[in-house]
Amino acid sequence: MTADAEHIAAIALAEDGESDITTAVAVPPRLPAEGVIEFRGGGVFAGAAFADAVAHACECRIEWRVPDGRLVQPGAAVGLIQGSLGRMLRAERPLLNLLQRASGIATATRAYVDAVAGTPCRILHTRKTAPGLRALDIAAVLAGGGARHRTDLGHEVMVKDNHWHAIRLLGNGLARVLADAGELGITSLYVEVESPGQLEEACRAGATRLLIDNQPPETVGDWAKQARALRPGMEVEATGGITLENVRAYAEAGADFVSIGALTHSVRAADLALEVRF
Repeated sequence: MTADAEHIAAIALAEDGESDITTAVAVPPRLPAEGVIEFRGGGVFAGAAFADAVAHACECRIEWRVPDGRLVQPGAAVGLIQGSLGRMLRAERPLLNLLQRASGIATATRAYVDAVAGTPCRILHTRKTAPGLRALDIAAVLAGGGARHRTDLGHEVMVKDNHWHAIRLLGNGLARVLADAGELGITSLYVEVESPGQLEEACRAGATRLLIDNQPPETVGDWAKQARALRPGMEVEATGGITLENVRAYAEAGADFVSIGALTHSVRAADLALEVRF
């Protein structure tokens, strides 16, 4: 169980307050029970470690019947939770909230991964995650078959439009900026480009990946060819305006990566439920 999972579980449980007054007046203390966690809607299951952390904090235990990343049919039982009924009811909603969000993200991610199957293109998350839930959101993308992007601001350089403005205003060349990052031990040097001129400057400055935002697949393909002619092996990431309907066109145009904010900022929660039995 990771520290991230324990932290998120603690926050989820804290939102429900210090006591469950309904259970206190309606349920005998320490009444043993078990519950079946059902994936009613079906999809790609994810979030087990986070649900485990909630259950553990509530003195319950879950036996999982499927691992993260498994495609589950509607109505399938994905886990069995055991403990006292009172503590199980305390865990129920936070546990399901985390599983529903994670499984919704994983299911959406799998659809994009399937859409680019047969190409080398990888589907990435972004930092457009729910505040406080980034570890859950990223774990869910990975469970869905996506790949890891930057998770914070401290490990990769990503020069975007506002950074470009500052570089121009202050008279700092992009090459100097990337060289300074290299001296700090940063090897992932990503640069967003909005024109062929910026593309050429980024390639000559030592960028390792170009981020091409809100451009059609044809432009991504043309710019990818230009970039790799200037700097062989250059990685190309497409983002912005990408949907299930057009993602394959970006992959076939030459994008190594496609990053999709909607995987986490517009997730549709999966339908899971906990059915208690005695």
